[in-house]
Amino acid sequence: MMDWTDRRCRAFHRLLTRRARLYTEMVTADAVVFGPRERLLGFDAAEHPVALQLGGSEPKRLAEAARIGADFGYDEINLNCGCPSDRVQSGRFGACLMREPALVAECVSAMKAAVAVPVTVKCRIGVDDQEPREALFAFAETVKAADADALIVHARKAWLEGLSPKDNRTVPPLDYGLVYALKREHPDWPILLNGGVPDLSAARAHLAHVDGVMLGRAAYQNPELLLGVDPELFGEPAPVADAFEALEALMPAIAAGLARGERLHDFTRHLHGLFSGRRGARAFRQVLATEAVGRGAGLEALRAAMARVERGPAGEAEARLPAAATA
Repeated sequence: MMDWTDRRCRAFHRLLTRRARLYTEMVTADAVVFGPRERLLGFDAAEHPVALQLGGSEPKRLAEAARIGADFGYDEINLNCGCPSDRVQSGRFGACLMREPALVAECVSAMKAAVAVPVTVKCRIGVDDQEPREALFAFAETVKAADADALIVHARKAWLEGLSPKDNRTVPPLDYGLVYALKREHPDWPILLNGGVPDLSAARAHLAHVDGVMLGRAAYQNPELLLGVDPELFGEPAPVADAFEALEALMPAIAAGLARGERLHDFTRHLHGLFSGRRGARAFRQVLATEAVGRGAGLEALRAAMARVERGPAGEAEARLPAAATA
């Protein structure tokens, strides 16, 4: 999720689940190789397991970026072949690579030769006028032959002409059955499903057909659903009792960030989806939107926002924020 799942977001989400694998926002291979690596790639050891998602289409450059990511300690390198944004298309990567499976295979082979950690691919079921079954199955066969360790499929087509990136997240119809069929075709190869999965109940239903489920906007808009991942999907206790305890656990990381010159808003912008269904959720968001955004805002602003939320069982749901962007 570009511009959203940064290290501060991931630090908070890791406090809610030990077992879910976290993914970075997509970073271009050129940025990794030539840009400020610590700012782009740095993460806390507590985030493990965490995957680095790369964008690019040049095998040697991707191999170099993958090697750098592996040296930083990432548990997986993921190649994004699903993002439909204009800036991605102009760079010949993202969803437009669905048209070039042989090139994707070259990229995967180069990355596999460069690192020891798993190399995976994330894709759509097709782009523009491609016939989805034909496009997806051919793409999968090609990247599997290149030894990709897994395929993550966003179960809707991307329209690169005529739809905005936002519309590409909702307008093309989802086809979960096609992803299930792909898994039946490749029972020995991990295939994960992404796209429009609203909660853990839906995720469990999909897990009867595929090897894993990736949550994007649902987890960002309502982070508390991650508290159910460990007990409901792995049979293990959640790391914390509730979101209040998670925020208390996040305080030291925020304090350290503030001491480095970061802004409170850098952290709290990822918290607006908390407390859905509780009395005071709207007031919580309002305090964050007003008192936590200015330079000099400190932990007292976050504590003031938390004080507006009623503790105990969730009540009637309140209005939700607009959906966050997803890659």
